[in-house]
Amino acid sequence: MSMLQVENLNVWFGNGRDRVDAVRNASFNVERGASFGIVGESGSGKSTILRAILGLTPGWSGAISVDGQPVQKKRQKSFYKIVQMVFQDPYASLHPRHSVDQVLGETLYLHGFRDIDARVVKLLDDVGLGSKFRFRYPHQLSGGQRQRVAIARALAPEPKVLLLDEPTSALDVSVQAEILNLLTDLRAEHDLTYAMVSHDLSVVGHMCERLAVMKDGEIVEIMDVDALRNNKATHPYSQDLLAASV
Repeated sequence: MSMLQVENLNVWFGNGRDRVDAVRNASFNVERGASFGIVGESGSGKSTILRAILGLTPGWSGAISVDGQPVQKKRQKSFYKIVQMVFQDPYASLHPRHSVDQVLGETLYLHGFRDIDARVVKLLDDVGLGSKFRFRYPHQLSGGQRQRVAIARALAPEPKVLLLDEPTSALDVSVQAEILNLLTDLRAEHDLTYAMVSHDLSVVGHMCERLAVMKDGEIVEIMDVDALRNNKATHPYSQDLLAASV
């Protein structure tokens, strides 16, 4: 059964002569517990799809459903208990004056949890930090540690779907593998479904079972990861993208 389904998604910015069509007629589905990648060059519209799913782009049409339920134009609070997002830049996504405890505690409180202390400790353990990081501030953390906090915050509402927008591209190469392995482990432990954007085909090959290739706002091909690994893309642009990544 599909956990996430996107049908004929169009996303635009501006109106009239200023209108820019960022995504056109994008369709894909992600099975429960699967990891789906979206790849393409910068400006191809891949991150815009995730932002549209989350409700961060006002101009969109088409159909989005999560766990069989249609997503409304105005997201209900309950939607964010099911779908959460990990952003590209962990420093920009964390409040610089809020401690890790405040970041996680406030998220838990807003989603109606009451055993907050125990849950904060559990979240930090889940992402490999531990309680010693609880009262530190973002500037006291490395990039990888900040991204672990961002992942913990996304896990706080106990979602079913995580949207991952280039979650390792702002990190040092030495730390990227650690975060990818953490995400792989968390998917198995929490029965999560991933939709992941990346410009790095090796990352998608490591994390995902299927992927969509985007060019100029359109999905030109959907393939499984075996086709990616064996260089068996069918669309000319996909072939060029694979050739450029070798």
